[in-house]
Amino acid sequence: MTIKKHIPNLITLLNLLCGTIAVIFAVQGSLIMAAIFVAAGIFFDFFDGLAARSLNVAGELGLQLDSLADVVTSGVVPGIVMYQLLDNALPGNSGVENTGWEVSPGWWDWNFNTLALIGLLISLASAYRLAKFNVDDRQTDSFIGVPTPANALLILSFPLILTFQPDSFITGLILNEWFLIALTFLSCYLLNAEIKLFALKFSNWGLADNKLRYFFLLLCLVLILVFQFVAVPLIILSYVLLSVVFPKKEAV
Repeated sequence: MTIKKHIPNLITLLNLLCGTIAVIFAVQGSLIMAAIFVAAGIFFDFFDGLAARSLNVAGELGLQLDSLADVVTSGVVPGIVMYQLLDNALPGNSGVENTGWEVSPGWWDWNFNTLALIGLLISLASAYRLAKFNVDDRQTDSFIGVPTPANALLILSFPLILTFQPDSFITGLILNEWFLIALTFLSCYLLNAEIKLFALKFSNWGLADNKLRYFFLLLCLVLILVFQFVAVPLIILSYVLLSVVFPKKEAV
């Protein structure tokens, strides 16, 4: 094999590396660092497919490896982050840091809030969505259900909002256990819902064929400039709504 064939897979492995580092930070409760590495992983996830198409080396191995990397970066990490948010929001916050197995009073002891494990449903739904994507030939030019990277950015935006844009109303909403539980189930549903969403892949740069895409990108820019991190949930919501309102004109 030539070196060229390995380039996209190496980029995918960088996605996986970022995801595994993000897992470590998320488990430790360093959610901002987890968000940074997830964003880096999603960046590599975008370019591995682009590299495969540009080099004309796309293949089944790359497809499977890409999904395996996404399970970690865009599946496991947001699940852990949701667990951490629920652990802070639910009554009986464990407040226990991981001090190592050697100081545990017993290997059978659970020193965490078991109800917060609801957040890990996002990881399960993400894995199911990625497996379905690999065998669904309808998703070549569009998506059926919210893509896992978009869902990961949605979940990871909440620690960023809490840290950099503190507001009594927004903080109270994000750290409300019922809001987080509802968001978890909504996230799981949207990942696997039979909702056709337009892809941001440009087959050409013409305005006539890409009106919705250009409008969405402009909307994203405006929302980010105005709302900063709060823009992320608004962008995901806009993405779904635009796809539903304009299902035939652009989502092909």
